[in-house]
Amino acid sequence: MKILFSPALSFALFLSSAQAGIVIDSTRVIYPADKREVTLGMTNLADTPRLIQAWIDSGDPEASIVKATVPFIVTPPIFRLDAGKGQTLRILFTGGNVPQDRESVFWLNVQEVQPKPAGKANRTKDYVHFSVRSCLKIFYRPQGLPGSPEQAISALRWHAVDGGLECENPSAFNVSINNIRIASDADNSGDRRNGMCPAKGTKMFSFKKTETEDNKKLSLSIINDYGYFVKHDTTYTK
Repeated sequence: MKILFSPALSFALFLSSAQAGIVIDSTRVIYPADKREVTLGMTNLADTPRLIQAWIDSGDPEASIVKATVPFIVTPPIFRLDAGKGQTLRILFTGGNVPQDRESVFWLNVQEVQPKPAGKANRTKDYVHFSVRSCLKIFYRPQGLPGSPEQAISALRWHAVDGGLECENPSAFNVSINNIRIASDADNSGDRRNGMCPAKGTKMFSFKKTETEDNKKLSLSIINDYGYFVKHDTTYTK
């Protein structure tokens, strides 16, 4: 899950996610194709109410809510969530032309807006009014895909290329990676690489330096369906 702050104030980079009052039950949504709908819970842990807007897009953070064309709807799309209360979002697949031989990825956006301060604070300029948007991946998983998400991790193939490492994923499942480290390279020891190696696709991860010999050691941290980090050691070839 990633959190975006708006407007883009310079000091907003120092705000922690604790500034957000809404806590979401999961960091990702798995949508099996045989389900009529899936649900996602959230709770307002702040001491003031929040206005919540939820929508789904294909991954472009600048995409218009109105013009987003995805085969899903989320309900309720906008609501008030009082302090200490919870709410369940319902996500429904509406049908459409999505691949049936692999997972597809979409994004659920949950944006919360804080109320204006009450009393005198509302008549001054000594406060910051901002909204927080949380973005969670939705993995649409067709029925009957060969293999499993766990087997997809071991199926990844890694190759040294100019400028870094290329991940090749021959499986039908997307693999989310939190951290990649080249075990023998001190130059990259402080670097973190993360991203998603797409189903039946490739992903490039930049590195300052890679070895030219085959079977060099690589250490990964994989994010599974439940949002847990799973360590995985493998090798890459030239």
